[in-house]
Amino acid sequence: MIVEKLTCAVQCYDWGCPGIKSLVARFRSLADTTFVIEDSKPYAELWMGVHKNGPSFLKSGKQSLEDFILSNKSVLAAHEQGTIQFLFKVLSVKKALSIQSHPNKKRAAELHLKDPVHYPDANHKPEMAIALSDFQLLCGFRPAEEIVENIKANEEFRSLLKDETAIQKLLSSLESERKAALKQIFEIYMKSPEEQVSTACRKMIERLKKKTHRNDLEDLLVRLNSEFPGDIGVFAPLFLNYFTLKNGEAVFLGPNLPHAYLYGDCIECMACSDNTVRAGLTPKFKDVDILCSDLTFEMSPPPYFHPEKLNSATTVYGPPVTEFSVHKIQSGGVLDPLATEAEF
Repeated sequence: MIVEKLTCAVQCYDWGCPGIKSLVARFRSLADTTFVIEDSKPYAELWMGVHKNGPSFLKSGKQSLEDFILSNKSVLAAHEQGTIQFLFKVLSVKKALSIQSHPNKKRAAELHLKDPVHYPDANHKPEMAIALSDFQLLCGFRPAEEIVENIKANEEFRSLLKDETAIQKLLSSLESERKAALKQIFEIYMKSPEEQVSTACRKMIERLKKKTHRNDLEDLLVRLNSEFPGDIGVFAPLFLNYFTLKNGEAVFLGPNLPHAYLYGDCIECMACSDNTVRAGLTPKFKDVDILCSDLTFEMSPPPYFHPEKLNSATTVYGPPVTEFSVHKIQSGGVLDPLATEAEF
């Protein structure tokens, strides 16, 4: 067996945790004593893999991981063709990421051919997120009853929809009618004029701030508006499950599943791709038409992923894809004391 230590790429995005507060920065500094952590820099992601936007290098020299694999094909699994098929990351999130989804393989190839600037890969991006601390996120559409309740509780948002019939059809006994109604309502919301969205958002936040006691959802709406004032994505929690993963808990994000990470630390493993369809809570390129046309509009409680315990030391997070699975191996070792919250 060949074991090599890696020097991994760090990605700094606006939503990352700054300085020493970032688990990403601390992990990188543990592996590279020359790495200087800057207090104000947002260290968002640590990439371990061969993706061209952030390749890893062997610590023992300047050889890239990809070149090492090309000259040592025996390290590849039987199903891997030419190089590793996955990308492994650590994320430190201080500020909400975009409302987003990832295309399936067929759609990814189409989008890449049509718009390679915004869709840089022809590959799909199924991904597993496993919490390293309390990790807040939005993921998947809520059950229909919750969506209707949230719409009715926020008249400012309800005024954007202008279709009471569709709201009532969300409670239909027929699943096909419920999904069609959700698609209709979600598209109306996502394609609402920016000025109307900003006004509705301002009025809702003004009302919520006057409340003596707010629930968790209302606190989140206020928080998102502080991060992205008047943004279309501020209303997304009315539709999407809002929950917190504890250390070791996970979700699997298959194609066309709406989600947004909100706060905390996690590891991610995914197919080797950087394709993302965004539609809110971001200054980056948004593709609302593609997002709305591709989402499955399945409604359910939070989609926790349950790993398999192989033995007392090994837990396997094995998603329904061929590119990767994640093994958690507890050896009884002690991690760096600066990172005790991430004993994964």
